[in-house]
Amino acid sequence: MKRGSTLFLKIAVFLIGTPILALCLFGLPMVAKEAVDSYSEFAYVLYGILIVMYISAIPFFIALYQAFKLLSYIDKNEAFADISVKALKNIKYCAISISSFYVVGMPLFYFMAEVDDAPGIIVIGLIIIFASLVIAVFAAVLQRLLKEAIAIKSENDLTV
Repeated sequence: MKRGSTLFLKIAVFLIGTPILALCLFGLPMVAKEAVDSYSEFAYVLYGILIVMYISAIPFFIALYQAFKLLSYIDKNEAFADISVKALKNIKYCAISISSFYVVGMPLFYFMAEVDDAPGIIVIGLIIIFASLVIAVFAAVLQRLLKEAIAIKSENDLTV
């Protein structure tokens, strides 16, 4: 594979992580401050949502790092190795954990939607849950395919 395509994907991974990092550093604290000012009696619900978002950011950045490592393995022609399978497995577990955090926090999203009369909040939570599940399933399929490809490659190396 050409280095240009993996370089493009590495830049894409970096560009995916940058807005989320900016949101965690600047956006969510402003939302928390505004929550205290606007909804002082329901601020605990918004704080719960913010905690879910901050906790889910940890596996998100771990998954981005694993994707970056996987692209580095491809650059080094080590894509068909057990380390690539391990990176895909870590991405799968990170996606499952993000989805789990939002499933646990969904009652908070529901309560906030009821208070604020904004059903779109629930839809945003559901989109995050299902997008994470799609990524987890995709990583699991790639992991299985890569395991089979490694087995075929090692079998061919032994017969030749």
